[in-house]
Amino acid sequence: MEQNIPHISIRNLNMKYGNNHALKDINIDIPNKKVTAIIGPSGCGKTTLLKTFNRLIENVDGTDIQGEVLVDGENIYAKNADVPNIRKKMGLLSQRPMPLPMSIFDNIAFGMRIHGERKKNVLKEKVEYYLQQASLWEEVKDRLNQPAARLSIGQQQRLCLARGLAVEPEIILGDEPTSALDPISTKHIETKFTELKEKYTIVMVTHILRQAKRIADYVVFMYLGEIIEHGPTLEVLNNPKHKLTQEYVGGVIS
Repeated sequence: MEQNIPHISIRNLNMKYGNNHALKDINIDIPNKKVTAIIGPSGCGKTTLLKTFNRLIENVDGTDIQGEVLVDGENIYAKNADVPNIRKKMGLLSQRPMPLPMSIFDNIAFGMRIHGERKKNVLKEKVEYYLQQASLWEEVKDRLNQPAARLSIGQQQRLCLARGLAVEPEIILGDEPTSALDPISTKHIETKFTELKEKYTIVMVTHILRQAKRIADYVVFMYLGEIIEHGPTLEVLNNPKHKLTQEYVGGVIS
C-alpha cells in the first residue's frame, strides 16, 4: 500500500450498545505507516472505536453497527467479509499483557503454527527474529522454554508485541498499551512503535497527552462518542481549533 493512501477509512460509522449510542457518525481516514493516537476523556469511545477496526467489538452482547470500516479498501463489515483474515491483519496490544499459559517460545510460535508453519528450524528462526523486533531477545534467549508468566509485566507486553508481529499483520492496534508499565518498559514500547511504523500502520489509544506528542504523527480527539478534531499531532495539540479540544489539551476537561 502506498504511503499516502489511507490504510483504514471509516464512513458513517454508528455503534450502539442497546440504548447507548457509543459511536456517532464517525468519518475519518487513518494514515498508512504512521502512528495515530486516539485521545479523549475516559468513556468517550476511544477503545470502542479501536475495537471496530478488527471486529472485536462484536464480542460485546447487544451491539448494533452501521456504516463502513474499510481496510485496504474492503469493507470489513460486509456480509461476505473474511473475519479471520481481517483479524490476521491486526496485531492487538491490550492495557495489560496477556501471555498465553505456555513457554516464551511457544507464545511466539503459536500463531505461526495455527497458520500452518510446522518446520522446527523455520519456527526457531522466526521466534528469534520477532523477539528481536520487540527488543526482547537478549533478555530471554537463554530461557525460551520457561513459562512466559515468569517474565516481568514490561517483558510480557513486549512478548505480546512479538507474538502479534509473528502472524505478519499490517496494522498494530494498542489499547493504552503502556498504562500498566513502568517508565523504562513504557520507553521500550514507545521506541518500538516509532521504529515499527516503517513497516506497519499503528493506531493506539492513549490518555497521556505527552505520549501522543512524543510518538504520534496524527491525533484523533474524541468526546462523547464523536470525533471532534483530528490532524497532524503538533497542529492539533499546539493549535487546537475546536473549543472542546482546547479545553481538553488545556486540562479543563479530563
